[in-house]
Amino acid sequence: MGQDLSADGFNPRDRARYRRKVQRCLDTLGMMLSEGGFSFPRRHIGLEVELNLVDAAMRPSMTNAEVLEALDNPSFTNELSQHNIEINVPPRPLAGDSMLALEHDLREYIEKAEEKAGASGARPAMIGILPTLTPDHFDQKWITNNTRYTMLNDQIFAARGEEMTLSMDGAALTGCPPERLRTSAESILPEAACTSVQLHLQVAPEEFAAHWNAAQCLAGVQVAVGANSPFLLGKALWHETRIPLFLQATDTRPEELKNQGVRPRVWFGERWITSIFDLFEENVRYFPGLLPETDGEDPLEALAAGRAPKLTELRLHNGTVWRWNRPVYDVMDGRPHLRVENRVLPAGPTVVDMMANAAFFFGAQRALAEAERPVWTRMSFQSAEENLYAGARNGFDAQLYWPGLGWLHPDELMLRVLLPLAYDGLRRARVSESAINRFLGVIEQRCLTRRNGAWWQRETVARAQRAGTDRDTALSAMLSRYLELARTEEPVHTWPLED
Repeated sequence: MGQDLSADGFNPRDRARYRRKVQRCLDTLGMMLSEGGFSFPRRHIGLEVELNLVDAAMRPSMTNAEVLEALDNPSFTNELSQHNIEINVPPRPLAGDSMLALEHDLREYIEKAEEKAGASGARPAMIGILPTLTPDHFDQKWITNNTRYTMLNDQIFAARGEEMTLSMDGAALTGCPPERLRTSAESILPEAACTSVQLHLQVAPEEFAAHWNAAQCLAGVQVAVGANSPFLLGKALWHETRIPLFLQATDTRPEELKNQGVRPRVWFGERWITSIFDLFEENVRYFPGLLPETDGEDPLEALAAGRAPKLTELRLHNGTVWRWNRPVYDVMDGRPHLRVENRVLPAGPTVVDMMANAAFFFGAQRALAEAERPVWTRMSFQSAEENLYAGARNGFDAQLYWPGLGWLHPDELMLRVLLPLAYDGLRRARVSESAINRFLGVIEQRCLTRRNGAWWQRETVARAQRAGTDRDTALSAMLSRYLELARTEEPVHTWPLED
């Protein structure tokens, strides 16, 4: 999805050509997997962070073009809405002090973004969903001036054939009744409300299935412990409202297709896998092309000539199926490699909180992937999916299932089982003890206090309302205080609540 597309429309002949080309790419990938044509010199990690831009009144600032021009740095890119930018941190090895260096580099990127955004009267906000968004911010005029975003919007609505519906029931604030959101939108900009951290781990082809299955098992506890998206359009909804919002904001299915069991394009999946090929093949089999643009490369001919095929169409198609753990094929310096892209986590609240979330994921994923008896052999795929939605809806109050333990809260699951595994996994990856203790120590304290970004946001707004403040004012004041505390770089479990 990172490439620019032609501004011309697509016709039926384009779609037929694209389908054939995607299948040829899939065949090429199958040959590469069977012949061992992938690079894996050492385990690399990568990270992407999506940011909101806000003005002095804490409202979205539609200035990403100005801010990106001022930054003039290829590590910063645009995103769907004009109030979003994204940071792409260069990949690096996992071992040693690399994660400490990544924390330092990410903080420098954020500081640079703050400096340049300030010249446009804006500032970046690392938060899962900007709580001050209103329906006016979903007007199509606010889509970033980029052909691929406009075309994606048009193709999703053409496939759907009707306006988008957003429908969610919330987890009640302390002392308040549950809240409900029912609204509609005429663009895909509700997707831009979802700002996330995407974690990348390069893996060898023969290890991919185990790492992906492990990531699926971890998704529920990840969102429960890392939740940071409790408000949308003035409503207190799920602790991690990004999860249902992203599903609904990109849904190409009218009600009739949902009733027939047609799969959504934001997808957890439906089974454990034995190869990365399973995921690409499912994407091709189940989902029609949204952006059927083709290039001139014949991937089989490129492979026969000893070149790494770009697999352009397969990668483009893969970018329009938003799995929570996505398979990635990429080529760097002429050598192909594979990555697991973990997409369940929200942005923020601080750099150290995001790095703690990343360290837990990389460590626990490795430990589960290398276990003698994999946890997914004792756990149904449906249970892993249910954990994701329970963790997203209820945060630390969720009940999650784990084999051998039954149902328990995320903090108990983390402290009893998963955090020790994460320590072990990072040590096996030869991560330095200082990095392990710094980041996993944050996760431990977050679980002991049962305080994450969503908890802090919800409690702050609830207290303000009990003191007589209306919801809109409470949200703006909460966001302003959130940004002040985020600048201290103290992890969110230490943040005070104002009386």
